[in-house]
Amino acid sequence: MKYRMQKGFSLIELMIVVTIIGIVAAIAYPSYQGVVADGYRGTGQADLLAFASAMERHHSGSFSYEGAGSGGSNTGAPAIFTTYSPSSEPQTNKRYDLTIVAATATSYQLKATPVSGSGQSSDGALFYFSDGRKAWDQNNNGSIESSEYCWSC
Repeated sequence: MKYRMQKGFSLIELMIVVTIIGIVAAIAYPSYQGVVADGYRGTGQADLLAFASAMERHHSGSFSYEGAGSGGSNTGAPAIFTTYSPSSEPQTNKRYDLTIVAATATSYQLKATPVSGSGQSSDGALFYFSDGRKAWDQNNNGSIESSEYCWSC
């Protein structure tokens, strides 16, 4: 009598492979989400620096940082730069809102606030100061602590 060799996988072998794939996916997905959030934060930081350049251009023309907001104000939405970030995407996909926190004749403070409902909503605000300091409210508690004066803390 000749026996035929059966080709294929048994159900047990198939279930083991599916289980392993599930475990790997469960570990990899949160890590992937963190990388995506870091990428959007980096784009927000780049837009904040471009916003700071726009403030410097405004200063070179008027010799003051005042009046850079919409309607000539010193706070709120900027008139000299786009009001959302990342500026390379449509406004419907925005991750951060860009605002002027304060502007005087000699200094300014800019803020990128995460948009609620986006993937960045729990990320914490980014700040840029006219003296070059950078801050990230990493714990998202509404205040900047001494350890948060950096963008890569």
